[in-house]
Amino acid sequence: MTVDSTALKHINDVIVVDKVSIEVVYGVPHKQKILTLVLAKGTTVEQAIIESGIIDLFPEIDLKVNKVGVWNRAVKLADFINDLDRIEVYRPLLADPKDVRKRRAEKAKREGRADKTTGGRVNPLRVKAKT
Repeated sequence: MTVDSTALKHINDVIVVDKVSIEVVYGVPHKQKILTLVLAKGTTVEQAIIESGIIDLFPEIDLKVNKVGVWNRAVKLADFINDLDRIEVYRPLLADPKDVRKRRAEKAKREGRADKTTGGRVNPLRVKAKT
């Protein structure tokens, strides 16, 4: 039996067109995982995460709590995936970065490492001019 090469090419094109290749990533300080999958076009971000099995590897992931993104841009779980997407599952923040910066600036002011008026670094020229 001979097989028409154009028919094979058409079947191969259909298979490739209906699939997308993605990565699902998650990490904690002592363990990180990057999983590569080939899924059907039209799959949602949530379905892709579940399909990847990353929740089995990291049971602390709760999709109701953890934010997700694609290439460092926040997305919704109901968004559809595209070819070559990198789905990232983010850990919750332990501290608000704004509060941490504010506390650090206040400490620097108290220690004399920051200008009391501007909050910036102490200008050595202004300090010399005052003395």
